[in-house]
Amino acid sequence: MNDELTRRDEMSLAGAALRGAPWKAAAATGGAVAAVSFGMGVILPGNADLTWALSLGIGLFTLIAAIGSVAKPNTGDRVTRQARLWALRRPWRFSLYPALGAAALMYPVQLVLDGEGMFGAALDALQGGVVVYLITAILALSFRGRGQSSLPHGH
Repeated sequence: MNDELTRRDEMSLAGAALRGAPWKAAAATGGAVAAVSFGMGVILPGNADLTWALSLGIGLFTLIAAIGSVAKPNTGDRVTRQARLWALRRPWRFSLYPALGAAALMYPVQLVLDGEGMFGAALDALQGGVVVYLITAILALSFRGRGQSSLPHGH
């Protein structure tokens, strides 16, 4: 029997791990940071960059949701707990899905507001996704110890 997970299985596990994410806190923080970033650009000398502010807000929204979902691996129903433990055991694989979500949300913002065309917008969104990927994976690595006490002995 093959014990390897398919991409579909991994996506299902990542989605289950994100089920209990702090979505309201993530949305409030991302929105507030985007507004403050844009407001500071208006108030201070220089250019106010709406694209940068929105991309920053999207990135923080995704980071807070992803990290908040794995920060407490012992809460939630059985499926959610197991998915969060999988995410903590494989932080680089788990982090791929929030990063793809961030890039997908950043792409239309970059495309419509930045004016760099399809490929420039895709590159900018990809760069934002890579940043989300790296930060999420590194922070999930630091939370690995929280999931160790939940594993059966010998694993």
